[in-house]
Amino acid sequence: MGATDSKKPYFGMTGASLNIWVAVACTTAMTLFGYDQGVFGGIIVTDSFLETMGNPDSGLQGTIVSLYDIGCFAGAMITIVFAERFGRKKWLIFGVIIMSIGAILQTSAFTVAHMIVARLVTGVGNGMNTSTAPVWQSETAKASWRGGLIVFSMIMNIAGFSLSNWMTYGLSFVSGSISWRFPIAFQLVFSVILLVTVPWLPESPRWLIAHGREAEGTAVLVALEGEGATADSPQILNQKLEIIEAVRIEREQSPSWGAILRGKTGNTGMVKRLLLGSGTQWMQQLVGINVTSYYLPLVLQNSVGLSNTMSRLLAACNSVSYLIFSFIGLWLIERAGRRKMMMWGAAGQAVCYALISGLLSQANGTTTRGQSFGAGATTFFFVYYVFFGICWQGVPWLYPVEINSLSMRTKGAALATGSNWISNYIVVQITPTGIQNLGWKFYLIWMIFNAAFVPLIWLFYPETANRHLEDIDKLYRDNQGLVFVLGCKEAYQTERPQRYIDADREREEEVRGTGVPATGSVKDIKSVEEIEHNEYV
Repeated sequence: MGATDSKKPYFGMTGASLNIWVAVACTTAMTLFGYDQGVFGGIIVTDSFLETMGNPDSGLQGTIVSLYDIGCFAGAMITIVFAERFGRKKWLIFGVIIMSIGAILQTSAFTVAHMIVARLVTGVGNGMNTSTAPVWQSETAKASWRGGLIVFSMIMNIAGFSLSNWMTYGLSFVSGSISWRFPIAFQLVFSVILLVTVPWLPESPRWLIAHGREAEGTAVLVALEGEGATADSPQILNQKLEIIEAVRIEREQSPSWGAILRGKTGNTGMVKRLLLGSGTQWMQQLVGINVTSYYLPLVLQNSVGLSNTMSRLLAACNSVSYLIFSFIGLWLIERAGRRKMMMWGAAGQAVCYALISGLLSQANGTTTRGQSFGAGATTFFFVYYVFFGICWQGVPWLYPVEINSLSMRTKGAALATGSNWISNYIVVQITPTGIQNLGWKFYLIWMIFNAAFVPLIWLFYPETANRHLEDIDKLYRDNQGLVFVLGCKEAYQTERPQRYIDADREREEEVRGTGVPATGSVKDIKSVEEIEHNEYV
């Protein structure tokens, strides 16, 4: 009996417990991302680091910090080309190993050139991780859990960000290079957790079935369902049927990248969906989050006029507030839907940046009145994070996974992540110089972007909450000219459209009546590799 139990996959875990462990792995990857995103905000104002790097000016500081984002962009682009053939798990492990090498190189850096190379290597690994973890999470999670789990992983991204702020604040009282080398080296703790957990967890059932490994994919669906489910259970047969049907339709109509660039994408709405998914990531950066995520201590020092220690402390306190309020997003994500959350958040953030600009225009550290204006501006930096944490932290990572078709999900998520990193690079590169040269006027740029995104989302973005991943495929097949969503209620309503629910019931009844899915097997479908080497006609 003991020998039989030891051979059970996933240490005998099924259902909720197995879903939770997949979430632990994906969440750890995103926590590492958040930690890495926040740690340099404290390091860039550390005297020992600046002395070791030869006291770089604001332009070189921006380059050291922002070239990490170029590495992330490269990692996301590599994912587009190679990840699909390896699967979600293997590609995530590759990313973790590369990121660990980069962390070791950063920790041992003594020159600007060494640090830049190390930042680039770390970025490549992180770009691979952040392109893969949300896809793996979404393809293993139950539909009712999917949005919450991905938003929770982004909440833990904030937890990593908060941890890095408190660690750099605490070590700011320590002299010597340990004050900045240790926070960088601490990234390896997350890498170890990932390398211990990911190898024994299940591969995406959608990826397995799409690559002709139907028996393995079905076994994973059974394990993830739990509660005594078998390969012949109606809910398993229905899930498998949905995936096979989506794969069949996509493979029959799936264009190559060359065809996409020439606009030959059939009736799948593929280009529109790629643009919408990438657009959420561009918007996430252009709402101005990384003006403060990477540089909040610097912003509070240079724009508000606070001391180094107080700037670090307030940045760390802000990260806790950011973390606490982000849990509201976990509650709202399926109730309010993706569209409303993004619109509400952008509107609130626009107001915050308008008030920050106005208050900073009157702030100075020499008079009581000027200090009061500075304190007011600091308050609205905190309020900005409340809006962003609730509304914008998770949705841009979830939306590209949901809006893209099965055959384009990895590429679509990677393209969206690449968009995030290239826009991130632009923001992070210009921020130190923008603060130095424009002062309070710099924040008006982000106010304008936030205000512009409200009507953009209202007009163009379909709702993806409370849908199966395959529902979006049906929406675009049935509405091939869909661009403005307001003319199609199914595209913008928060609730799942009734006809999709009815179709599921009909399929389940058919399965119960016959015991066999109607559309046959995925074995009759061409492989991904074969299709990717063919031209779309």
